[in-house]
Amino acid sequence: MTQKLTIRRPDDWHLHLRDGAMLEGILPETARHFGRAIIMPNLVPPVVTGADAAAYRDRILAALPEGADFAPLMTLYLTEDTDPNDVAAAHESGLITAVKLYPAGATTNSASGVTDFDKVRAVLEKMAEIGLPLCVHGEVTDPDVDIFDREAVFIDRVLDPIRRATPGLEVVMEHITTANGVAYVSAHEEDLGATITTHHLIINRNHILVGGIKPHYYCLPVAKREQHRLALLQAATSGDPRFFLGTDSAPHADPAKESACGCAGCFTATNTMSCLAEVFEGVSALENLEAFTSINGAAFYGMPANESTITLVKGDPVEYPAKIETGAGPVTVFDPGFPLHWRVEA
Repeated sequence: MTQKLTIRRPDDWHLHLRDGAMLEGILPETARHFGRAIIMPNLVPPVVTGADAAAYRDRILAALPEGADFAPLMTLYLTEDTDPNDVAAAHESGLITAVKLYPAGATTNSASGVTDFDKVRAVLEKMAEIGLPLCVHGEVTDPDVDIFDREAVFIDRVLDPIRRATPGLEVVMEHITTANGVAYVSAHEEDLGATITTHHLIINRNHILVGGIKPHYYCLPVAKREQHRLALLQAATSGDPRFFLGTDSAPHADPAKESACGCAGCFTATNTMSCLAEVFEGVSALENLEAFTSINGAAFYGMPANESTITLVKGDPVEYPAKIETGAGPVTVFDPGFPLHWRVEA
């Protein structure tokens, strides 16, 4: 029996679009279903000033398919040299929606990130003053910390001290991967939210390593134990307004993903809504899918939900392309490992 579910058009509150030929190749995959997206600034070179963000936004808009209704929400890459006045001006003009904190060396193209957090204190204080959210990649990079513990240690060593020192600073913990992250967000009523990715709701670390290394499941933060995936699943499907979708869809051409030093990132833009419908239905929570994908994130950022809608239809298994061909090379689409019966109606 065919089932239908109509929801407000979703937004993606954490997205990598890259640049150049890759941008042109993969942008249509997001613009097809999503109304808005927070665009990550970790290009080479990174998007560090208002002028950089304006130029990048123009390139994104130029690459949009004709007739697409999609708004890129720009961010700045926080460095130890970031000018608080430039940040404030970019925010006041409506150019940027957030600033992104990468601990130096934490993920792809994060070498320009922060090492000494005292050096960005003036920027954070200005952001708290003007109501500009800080998006954080929540991992420490200390070599003495196990990669599977980086998020929990970041909360204790970096995030909690930053929030205590900067009252009123709105923070988004992006792509949380642990029960620790869920618990920290759940314990705070104000000024704190978290995005959860599609792939972290589906895979745990066994999917990456058991039966051979699966490079297209390798991402940063890396997927954790099953107990952490279940904590994320409970949070995402609960309807709690502090948790919302940020796919962290991150394209790399297959030769880079499948190399001896495979790049981190799962590309989920193409089939995220089908994947999420299956996941939410699997725990009898389809009634909360709209909140997670279309309501909670907009509310956190002080924006109205999209007026337009999409309709998901359940029927025969959906066949998505295994790869998206781009001018920068083929990009493998995330494989959830189970059939997808929900599709977005054209």
